[in-house]
Amino acid sequence: MPTRASRRRFLASAATSTAAFTILPSGSARTYAANEKLNIAAIGAGGRAASVLRGVDSENIVGLCDVDEQRAAESFATYSRAKRYKDYRVMLDELHGSIDAVIVATPDHHHFHASMAALRLGKHVYCEKPLTHSVWEARQLTAAARDAGVATQMGNQAQASKDTRRVQEFILDNALGPVREVHIWTDRPGRGLDGEFWAQGLARPTETPEVPTTLDWDLWLGPAPERPYNPAYVPFAWRGWWDFGTGALGDMGCHYFDPVVRALKLGPPSSVEATSTRVNEETYPQGSLVTYQFPARGSMPAVTLTWYDGGLRPSRPPAFVKGDLIGPNGLMLVGDDGLLMSDWDDWWLLPDELAKAYGEPPKVLPRSPGHFEEWLQACRGGDPAGACFDFAGPLTETVLLGNIALRGQLREGQTQKRLIWDAEGMTFPGSPEAEQFLRREYRKGWQEG
Repeated sequence: MPTRASRRRFLASAATSTAAFTILPSGSARTYAANEKLNIAAIGAGGRAASVLRGVDSENIVGLCDVDEQRAAESFATYSRAKRYKDYRVMLDELHGSIDAVIVATPDHHHFHASMAALRLGKHVYCEKPLTHSVWEARQLTAAARDAGVATQMGNQAQASKDTRRVQEFILDNALGPVREVHIWTDRPGRGLDGEFWAQGLARPTETPEVPTTLDWDLWLGPAPERPYNPAYVPFAWRGWWDFGTGALGDMGCHYFDPVVRALKLGPPSSVEATSTRVNEETYPQGSLVTYQFPARGSMPAVTLTWYDGGLRPSRPPAFVKGDLIGPNGLMLVGDDGLLMSDWDDWWLLPDELAKAYGEPPKVLPRSPGHFEEWLQACRGGDPAGACFDFAGPLTETVLLGNIALRGQLREGQTQKRLIWDAEGMTFPGSPEAEQFLRREYRKGWQEG
């Protein structure tokens, strides 16, 4: 039998394998008695992870892993019977025989390694959005989940909402006519209506303060390049740094793109291009505008989708009556016959005359039992969850292509360039220099071997 240390090395190296790999027997193979609870381990316990845990607290929470004892303290107290860990490789090594499912709610740069390690053990996986930090990782994780035959779900909770289904029903009923344009905008990063989010457009801090005694900084870095601790990164501002987060697109894109991709049946984009405020090697820009082109699908015409962040917004459509404003966050689908608008709290038709004449679309799609309940039912052998990795992986790829357009083409001295995307080959024909950003290098101890 392999030693505990050798199994840990196996789990660490296996997470980044590019070749075919062996999946241990799937947790979905066993059957569940009536009212039997799932045994769940969570990678991440504080912050966003605490909210995810509340969503599944009908089950047995048997393991909790977090590198920040102070941030995880509330969850540690709430689930006091769960075993506690700092290194998720150790937790999976010790608990893999007694757990059914794993939650991954870490900073973005850990999503791939943690989820892949759980999939290799045949565990059901719930992973926060975006599914991964890179396009290559999303492709690998989608394939691994399919091979494992387990239940998966990405944490874009709005996919389970009635409004996501209403959007699809408006389009299915041709309420707008053919849709050729989509605009999506957010006030992140920077200051939003609810207070401070995170900063971007920053240089790397030069100060090297002491690491808090409650934080394991080396484990927090994980596969990311080594650098000194600084509170500019943790516990939340990591989202704006290239090495750790995926910027405003990664944070909000998987939420906002979801209903559009579903309603318009969008596959991979054919191209992506971007413009932004100044880009540097450390953080995402303060504001950006990213344009995706999607080809025609059957009877549906080609679509231009434009993303705005950092407070940038589309022009006010003529169908708005005088006095109406474009809010700080929203979506707009532009059809030949009208507009479908959202402020993320609701969806409505414009102009008003169309809305009054049309009313509501026929209710033809089944409603969700809830985002977390979808996954729990799938774990017990039910239908795949709405944001299973077969859907979430391609969605994440699309979102993260925008970051490649920002990073690869808008540095100082370079001009804006449209990137043609070959999804099947995972290449940018005519722009091979951009392909280096499809994946990332991992720090020693986290790469294969």
